[in-house]
Amino acid sequence: MAQARTVGVGIDNSSTSKAALRWAIDNLVEGGDRIILIRVQSPKSDNVQKKLWEQTGSPLIPLEELRERTVLKQYGLTLDSEILDLLDTESRTKGITVVSKVYWGDPREKLCDAVEDLMLDSLVVGSRGLGVLKRVLLGSVSNHVVVNATCPVTVVKGTPVSKP
Repeated sequence: MAQARTVGVGIDNSSTSKAALRWAIDNLVEGGDRIILIRVQSPKSDNVQKKLWEQTGSPLIPLEELRERTVLKQYGLTLDSEILDLLDTESRTKGITVVSKVYWGDPREKLCDAVEDLMLDSLVVGSRGLGVLKRVLLGSVSNHVVVNATCPVTVVKGTPVSKP
């Protein structure tokens, strides 16, 4: 039997982050593994928890608590019920553990920090499919993470953004 792994998934409620989560569940995660949903909030947030956990990120939040409004409000989170239902089902059927962690700051840097902090065996992120010009102007979170993370990174591509 293989040793349990810790798989991080960058999540922001976008269609590409949902696709990344589905990909991780369908192709990577096995029984006994742990999924950590990694959410990076804006550094401009006035959230009380941000002031307490800004440097290290929040404590790990168990899946059961992600359905509680007070917990979501406390960290400034919104989670799609489709994601929660998927995670509930997979945690029961595959025997995986699901937790979440919130960071505040630049997603590029914080996702790389999470790899070290959480000792991830693998990280899965979505890509918005920006064109070359927008990617150069805005920067690409997924490109930065692929180059700088110290664990294997899988990028699940989204639908390319159409040209105006």
